[in-house]
Amino acid sequence: MKLFGTDGLRGRAGVFPLDPRSLVTVGRDVGASVRREGGSTVVLGGDTRESTPAMAAELAAGLEQEGCRVAFAGVVPTPAVAELVLALPAGAGISVSASHNPHEDNGVKVFGADARKWPDEREEALERRLLAERDSSPGAPVDRAEPPPPPVDPSLSETYIARLLARLPRPLHDVTVLLDAGNGAAYRIGPEALRRAGCSVVSIADRPDGRNINASCGALHPEGMARETRARHADMGVALDGDADRAIFADESGRLLDGDDVLWIAAMRWKAEGRLAGGGVVGTVMSNFGLEAALAREGIAFHRAAVGDRNVARRMEETGSVLGGETSGHILFAPLSPAGDGIQTALVVAGIRSDAGRPLSELATLEKTPQALRNVRVPRRVPIESAPVLSRAVAEAEAALDGRGRVFLRYSGTEPLLRILVEGEDEREVTGIADALEKAARSALA
Repeated sequence: MKLFGTDGLRGRAGVFPLDPRSLVTVGRDVGASVRREGGSTVVLGGDTRESTPAMAAELAAGLEQEGCRVAFAGVVPTPAVAELVLALPAGAGISVSASHNPHEDNGVKVFGADARKWPDEREEALERRLLAERDSSPGAPVDRAEPPPPPVDPSLSETYIARLLARLPRPLHDVTVLLDAGNGAAYRIGPEALRRAGCSVVSIADRPDGRNINASCGALHPEGMARETRARHADMGVALDGDADRAIFADESGRLLDGDDVLWIAAMRWKAEGRLAGGGVVGTVMSNFGLEAALAREGIAFHRAAVGDRNVARRMEETGSVLGGETSGHILFAPLSPAGDGIQTALVVAGIRSDAGRPLSELATLEKTPQALRNVRVPRRVPIESAPVLSRAVAEAEAALDGRGRVFLRYSGTEPLLRILVEGEDEREVTGIADALEKAARSALA
């Protein structure tokens, strides 16, 4: 596909396929699908980017043209949209967000009536329509005035928080959480949910201005959260990304904990409680080998999926797993939530910490294999095998590791990046190989 990546439409706001005409088309396409299936309501929400209100208005206009009622939640996390689809119930949900991307970007994520992201075949059909419309009348403007955003229904945020809290087996106690909201969609809902759960909450990066989303804060830049966690003597810290579907943590000492650490903490707790299904745990091709080895020692199966929460969810269904996620902090708890939800993840970790009555550092005991990750910005996605300099560097790296580690390269599905992962036994060797591959990639793909 040319337009849809691993997580919906994403690109520069105002530019095809996120221009006004295309957004109306997306709204109409989703609305027509809902009406064909006998539905009438679509949940709509978005993050704090300055482009989000206008984009939501265009999508709403398209939905209304197909006779759909728009339940507009305003600024809410992407997983809140999925939750609200089930709560109403609605025929579909649309989130306007570019997640962890910079503020200039935006995106559209569509959920079906089952609160799962639209399957590939629906995205492909919509993509063909968008491309055909663009090619038939390139540059044609929308033939009407810019519509106003629909009115916000504040009860929808309350419904989302209530659903999160209803899953807690008991109130949390004696847990102070330092929350970095990333100046994103959870800047109000995140602290409120944790407070109502029983936590003491200190918030940072909770003053969005439309342009500071993900800017040196949040899950992509968790170092500040980690420092503040230690400085303010919090029991744990959590950093959310722009649409709050992922979460990165810090223990009380300020040590960062990623999605692999969360999977380990949750797996150990759920195993002890008899809640971990025989299907084990699902990670991705990017998951640290140390997680796989540690789970194996506990007799817990580990399965790898391609990157992307839809791929993780699909693999969970295939294996009967109830727990899965990505190193980036996108965690899926099958019995709890239909989508990866950073606030839900924070509540789960805080609950484990509360019940254990022990520091988070004593629960986060995963020993990881040395790993290096490099992100190289690329102007185009050239197949690795078609770039001789890079493919030769990969072969040399694999020969150097000689079975003591692995090399994995993939293009991001949401950004113009080549991701390089190197894993091995010796940290210095791993770093050196990653540096060499990064240099080769910049030379070959410039």
